[in-house]
Amino acid sequence: MKLESITLRQLRLPLVHFFETSFSRTYERKIIVVEVAGEGASGWGEVTAGEHPFYNEEWTDSAWAIVRDYVAPRVLGRELRSAEDVAPLAEHIRGHRMARGAVETAVWDLEARLAGKPLWEHIGGGERKEIPCGVSIGIQDSVEQLIEKIQTELDAGYQRIKMKIKPGWDVDVVARVRERFPNIRLMADANSAYTLADAAHLKQLDRFYLMMIEQPLAHDDIIDHAALQAKLDTPICLDECIRSARHAEQAIRLNAGKIINIKLGRVGGFREAKRVHDAAQAAGIPVWCGGMLEAGIGRAHNIALSTLANFTLPGDVSASKRYWTRDIIAPPVETTDRGTILVRDDPGFGYPLDLEYLEQVTERRETIRL
Repeated sequence: MKLESITLRQLRLPLVHFFETSFSRTYERKIIVVEVAGEGASGWGEVTAGEHPFYNEEWTDSAWAIVRDYVAPRVLGRELRSAEDVAPLAEHIRGHRMARGAVETAVWDLEARLAGKPLWEHIGGGERKEIPCGVSIGIQDSVEQLIEKIQTELDAGYQRIKMKIKPGWDVDVVARVRERFPNIRLMADANSAYTLADAAHLKQLDRFYLMMIEQPLAHDDIIDHAALQAKLDTPICLDECIRSARHAEQAIRLNAGKIINIKLGRVGGFREAKRVHDAAQAAGIPVWCGGMLEAGIGRAHNIALSTLANFTLPGDVSASKRYWTRDIIAPPVETTDRGTILVRDDPGFGYPLDLEYLEQVTERRETIRL
């Protein structure tokens, strides 16, 4: 298999409702989608970086340059035995895993289409054909607004609620939520908003029997998380600090957390995501699929990833309509009244692109060839 061209498209998509974390509030997304062409077909990937370098060091403009100037020259025209070959060709590029991963996932999609297989089957998934879904709810303008949104998502059937927290919006807010919803599966996501000095404060969350608290400490820290986990009954879930299977193995050895969130972009694509999955599975650590406000391509890739055996916890893979009035795939991703997504069997990532809408929301485009 040889890649003949890579086309970048930057899309502008307004969110249905703003999304706020401990570090920013987002009203619209600028998303890069990647089309790789070769052997008479195309495969598609999505850059999951945000508009600013707040979640990690990547952002939309940096990803465009990395794919165009560094990843594309290393993969175009090369004889690829399989999609497994893509990541090693670009792995000496330090960081920028979301940019690299967008090309890598697009090649997996292309290879699946050439083989006439659904992507989930091609990556070795298929443990389940129905994905259990949770939702991530950002910081709201009031606790009442948060409770109302939680009720809406529960009414839609979602199986787990994740609420964002930060200093000043944490223990008291979780207490209000737990008082209103005493029996739901609830977790809190801190997005690195605390330090180890906050251990006593975070310890107060133990009384709310949360499923987990996600990445409470620094985005690049494992050691302090191990110290914090020893003080907490609540399981720590590691997110930002797990960028590779090696990081996962180190965190497991240190008992830095009891759960791992796997995001395709954060680890650089399917090849490394599967390695993180396997390392966690071997250690008895459950994983789940995190979300990055993806459009339809990235969302469909997350569905495929979630069919691997150790994705035993509901992920942040929810319906398109929670984020977009119209998605770039048609039909959009939909959930059942059981709070699940049915896995499709179409070749590749499984959903037709809405090419008309894709053109409407494209702000810039560039094709790289040899």
